[in-house]
Amino acid sequence: MLLTDLYQLTMLAAYFERGMEETAVFEFFVRRLPERRNFLVAAGLEQVVEYLEALRFTPAELEWLESTQLFAQRFLQRLEGLRFCGDVDALPEGTPFFANEPVLRVTAPLPQAQLVESRLINLLHFQTLVASKAARCVRVAGGRDLIDFGFRRAHGAEAGLLAARAAYLSGFTGTATVEAARRFGMPMFGTMAHSFVQAHAGEVAAFRHFVACFPSHNTLLIDTYDTARAAHKVVAFAASVRASGVGIQAVRIDSGDLDQESRAVRRILDEGGLGDTRIFASGSLDEYEIEKLVQAGAPVDSFGVGTHLDVSADAPYLDCAYKLQEYAGNPTRKRSSGKITLPGRKQLFRRYDERGQLLEDEIVIEGQDCGGSALIEPVMRLGKRLDSLQTLTQARERARDSLPRLPVRLQSIREHADYPVQVGPSVLALAEAVDRRVDRVD
Repeated sequence: MLLTDLYQLTMLAAYFERGMEETAVFEFFVRRLPERRNFLVAAGLEQVVEYLEALRFTPAELEWLESTQLFAQRFLQRLEGLRFCGDVDALPEGTPFFANEPVLRVTAPLPQAQLVESRLINLLHFQTLVASKAARCVRVAGGRDLIDFGFRRAHGAEAGLLAARAAYLSGFTGTATVEAARRFGMPMFGTMAHSFVQAHAGEVAAFRHFVACFPSHNTLLIDTYDTARAAHKVVAFAASVRASGVGIQAVRIDSGDLDQESRAVRRILDEGGLGDTRIFASGSLDEYEIEKLVQAGAPVDSFGVGTHLDVSADAPYLDCAYKLQEYAGNPTRKRSSGKITLPGRKQLFRRYDERGQLLEDEIVIEGQDCGGSALIEPVMRLGKRLDSLQTLTQARERARDSLPRLPVRLQSIREHADYPVQVGPSVLALAEAVDRRVDRVD
């Protein structure tokens, strides 16, 4: 529970001292999309629910807080019994969304709803970033397999695991990260390293050794020394083991001009009777490089995407927030310049055109129906997850079904395009009422 900001704890101490424990409503949203994003993909909800279910301070944490001498003993005693007993409503994972739309709502006693702010933002922000970039890779890959290769370059172990999950949610085929495969039930893929080849007397010895260990699951790395020469060696080696029923499933190219290299390798493999052997490409790939290779007709069957994906290199952060929208039955909002919020508990409606493509969204006060599909769904009640909470497989299916329904202009990875999000009259009227109330008090 100490994965939080100090001001969360100091505010809690003040809330408890003043008896401010009535129901509060907070909402998470993204103020504006990054310059290179036309949409975002909701992700990270499962981890938010896990965090809220397990929310409690351990004896060691409370002992350490006591040692800081910042907090009164009676406050620490309150923390000892703190559990999340509130409600959560949210966009299902895998749903495309846009700026200023409510993504997640927490309704709980004020101290609980306030305390969880930092970790909730941390979880939703990161996976949404990666899921959104992964969706762009899937969009341009044209049905080719995409494998998450980014763990070693991720900003920490948790980031590497959650990036693999977010990428899979948005349509990646699987991951090279073993723990992510175990934890999230994802397909697992792997090849070999250059060090494996270098540790042998020659490439053929390395290939022979690896295939002997993995006769039916092998991908041979062929760019350690000379890619074309290695491809010829693979052809000769494959011929030598063909009689025993062993085949070469794929070769991997990890460097150089992937377009030219893949064409040369494909020609060598085909001429050598290895037309079924696939070509796997990796090496500093992102959606822009994948698009170029696909549009050029490079004969690549699968892509390994790592560094640029796991750190969302071209858009590494979101201008997102988790803000108080109601307390003790009174709607509230922030009016800071450039950071204005919309008050009250809100619902998001989405309307579609006759082809089933997204047409427009509208933000309304919860309980109203403005036509279309209501997107915010119940997730937790009284601190317990609901059976309706999606599994990762279901979230992946939602992304698969929802992303192609985006207007074509929004699916471009290079051109900026806007999507209409209307703020309903009820929300605007409530904002005016809140402003009048606040101005009278001040």
